[in-house]
Amino acid sequence: MVEVVVVGSGPNGLAAAVIAARAGLSVRVLEAQEQAGGGSRTAELTLPGFHHDVCAGAHPMAKASPFFRAFDLAAHGVDLLTPTVSYAHPLDGGVAGLAWRNLESTVADLGGDGRAWRTLFGPLVENWPDVVDLAMCDLRHPPLKIATGIKFATRLLEQASPLSDTIFQGDIAPAMFSGVAAHAITSPRAFPAVGAALLLGTLAHAGGWVIPRGGSQAIANAMIADIESHGGEVVTGHRVDDFAELAAARAVLFDTSPAELLRVAGDRLPERYRHGLGRFRYGNAACKVDFALDGPVPWAAEGADLAGTLHLVGTRAEAAYAEHQVDSGVFADKPYVLAIQPGVVDPTRAPAGKHTFYTYAHVPNGSDRDISEQVIDQVERFAPGFRDLILAKHVTPAAFMPDHNANYIGGDISAGAMTTRQTLFRPLARWNPYSTPIPGTYLCSSSTPPGPGVHGMSGLHAAHHLLRKRFGIVTDPLDLLRGSAPAYR
Repeated sequence: MVEVVVVGSGPNGLAAAVIAARAGLSVRVLEAQEQAGGGSRTAELTLPGFHHDVCAGAHPMAKASPFFRAFDLAAHGVDLLTPTVSYAHPLDGGVAGLAWRNLESTVADLGGDGRAWRTLFGPLVENWPDVVDLAMCDLRHPPLKIATGIKFATRLLEQASPLSDTIFQGDIAPAMFSGVAAHAITSPRAFPAVGAALLLGTLAHAGGWVIPRGGSQAIANAMIADIESHGGEVVTGHRVDDFAELAAARAVLFDTSPAELLRVAGDRLPERYRHGLGRFRYGNAACKVDFALDGPVPWAAEGADLAGTLHLVGTRAEAAYAEHQVDSGVFADKPYVLAIQPGVVDPTRAPAGKHTFYTYAHVPNGSDRDISEQVIDQVERFAPGFRDLILAKHVTPAAFMPDHNANYIGGDISAGAMTTRQTLFRPLARWNPYSTPIPGTYLCSSSTPPGPGVHGMSGLHAAHHLLRKRFGIVTDPLDLLRGSAPAYR
């Protein structure tokens, strides 16, 4: 009999499986798709030889999250490549804000706003492990990092208020901050968006936003190999439709959306809990457009060609307006486009001289519209001549995102709206957000704290509860990952 079954093979499900297998438990991961990895997969989406990341493309947390710091992807053969510029934010007129890995280089580039940028990020960069530990906790047991917590909180309150408009004098620095905040696919001034910007902005200057050689699949493959080396198995092409097939396991983890848990578990869940999960909100969405290019993107702004990630939306005001339009259920006139150009560090993604180019644009949830022309227009705005380089494109409208990842309801790649309430109480207002009323059954997806991203921490937190409550294993999961302690009951 298998002791632990994990439904879904995204980074969180694999993280939980890694921990359970290292604790000496028999583990089986069941994945509906033919390719394991969830939000960290790579495939030839456009033309042969062009390798595109299906979901996540750049990984600020791949070296920074407590799970990956302990797991050590590099030690598992994953080559994490670091662009010289973590992200770029072009503006009209051939200029761009550049988030160099070195904070002081960014400060120097920003001129008169450099000092304010240092004041905003300097103390967080100096204490980046504490910032990450705070942001990646389960929100019920925050680490006792009082000084760092105060620094983070004061900046959160400042940037989420009208005070943020008084911090910078020019256009570039505020646009850069809003561009990172819009990763949350909501108003750049919302508390969850500002929190994400502070975390991701800190990591841009503390290690950088890494890109795995060969694609994000390398991260999933390393975790799968570790599971298998400890006796576990990962089964693909296996869709779970009835909880009855899981009932023999001593513990079950769902790396799925609440909607999928409801679909599979159904009436086994108490009515009140079912009602609560049914009220969980899914947020604004993304239309993803992948390109095969005949050469590098011809950015007008100097330095943009060095960035792994780019935010294409224009000024802070334009970013706010674009997100407001999507929040209102309409398509933005000039959408926020997040772009990744892995070829700046990884020549293996495309044939010699060619490039892959990854983009997604924010759209209303459930949209089936192909907005690739608007995406091309937005890239052309900052890189004249881009259109002439396109060899092929692959479009995934928001409504079709669940076809390759059932967690992305209506194209919501955050697996749940990033509202303040749903950040603090995700998916429900429970002391243990991972447990369910079914004994031994847990939710461990991005729909639980700390939320979206390839960090493995939702899986780690859920596995921590599972080990203690179901198996009496009290060893710290991080020690299991480091190999510094056996599983102790």
